This record gives sequence, C-alpha cells and structure tokens, in this order.
Amino acid sequence: MILIQVIGTFAAVISFAIIIGVPRQFLGHAGFVGAVGWFVYLILGNVGLSVVARMFYAALVVSLISHSFARIKKTPVTLFLIAGILPLVPGVGMYRIAYNLITNNSGMAAHYFTETLLIAGMIALAIFVMDTIFRIFQKN
Repeated sequence: MILIQVIGTFAAVISFAIIIGVPRQFLGHAGFVGAVGWFVYLILGNVGLSVVARMFYAALVVSLISHSFARIKKTPVTLFLIAGILPLVPGVGMYRIAYNLITNNSGMAAHYFTETLLIAGMIALAIFVMDTIFRIFQKN
C-alpha cells in the first residue's frame, strides 16, 4: 500500500512540475523529492506521531533534499521545493472545514481549521529551519 502511494505521489509531482514549468532534466528530481516526503509522512504514521509532527518532519526532509539538489545541480531551490511540497499541502483539511461549515458542524470545522493552520505552520517552519541551516553553512 505504501509503495503504491509513493509511486502515485512521484507521478503526481512530476505532473505538477510539468504544469509549473520545471525543466525536463529536473522532473525526475522533483518527483523524487515529493515521493520521499510522502514516504516519510507515511512511515512516521506507523510510529504513532501526530499528523502535525509528521508534516513537520516530512517537510523538513523535502526541504533538505530540495536544497541539496539545488546545490548539486546549481539551480534555484524553488525548482524542487514547490513541486516537492505539493503532497504535504493540507488541501483535505480545507475541504473538511468547508464541509463541516456547510453541514452546521461548527465543532468539527473548528477542529479541522486549527489542525490545518498547524500543518501549514509546520510546513512553513520546516522550510524556514532548513533554509536557515543551509544559509549558515553556505560558503561565500
């Protein structure tokens, strides 16, 4: 089951990378970044971490690999990061918020709103942390 999800994520990220204009020679790299990020997210679920913690660690790995590829390939980090972070974006949380608001279930809507904000914040924090680490150790 995990392998199927990782392969599907790889294909989805490559498709999204094509849409946003990632050059052909970097499509496989972008797909790899997204697939590894999703794999980390799934594996950490088996460990018992919360969704928010799993997103933080997965986004940290996505950011690490994106920065590494950017340095190796001498390209902007956003080439890999934007496409690679796609599987972690909390779109289902936004759907659940809207659904629960429409069905007058404000308690669940508030829960999903909080969870979605925490997930988005963890993704941003992970990207910021990894970017800061790479800037500290960057050679001038």
